[in-house]
Amino acid sequence: MTTYTIDPAHSTADFKVRHLMISNVRGEFSGVSGTVQFDPANPANSKVAARIDVKTVQTREAQRDAHLKSADFFDVEKYPEMTFVSKKVSGGDGEYTVTGDLTIHGVTKEVKLEVEGPGPEVKDPWGNFKSGASAKTKINRKDFGLVWNVALETGGVLVGEDVQITLELELTKQ
Repeated sequence: MTTYTIDPAHSTADFKVRHLMISNVRGEFSGVSGTVQFDPANPANSKVAARIDVKTVQTREAQRDAHLKSADFFDVEKYPEMTFVSKKVSGGDGEYTVTGDLTIHGVTKEVKLEVEGPGPEVKDPWGNFKSGASAKTKINRKDFGLVWNVALETGGVLVGEDVQITLELELTKQ
């Protein structure tokens, strides 16, 4: 079993959601931290615990970012972080399914992350051993109490319900 910490300076949680039913808006959270315990010989023994600082949300539009932080969406004053805690890891050869509890906005739901990695370790210039992993999932934001929306005059809604999430993680061996 190898224990890694998630390097917040080199890790992100990206998201993509439909806007006006015609395009996608992308954003990211930069405040990703946590631990990965990885057992390549028996992946079922592996564990992941991660947190995301919701205040770090950024979509390259200050007004939208402020709205996402407000009580209409993430309500960062009341719910300053998202968390993920694994319950099951399956797969092998660098492709895993990690099932766990995702908590957003005070609501916990089970999700499955499709994970590539961790990759081979490399030694950085300071003597630390690093690895990396990527993960993807899709959630319905309404399942987590993120229900704000506006109906459009032409039909449909301002903000889509399905949110695609991609995690890019740099891991530091402990």
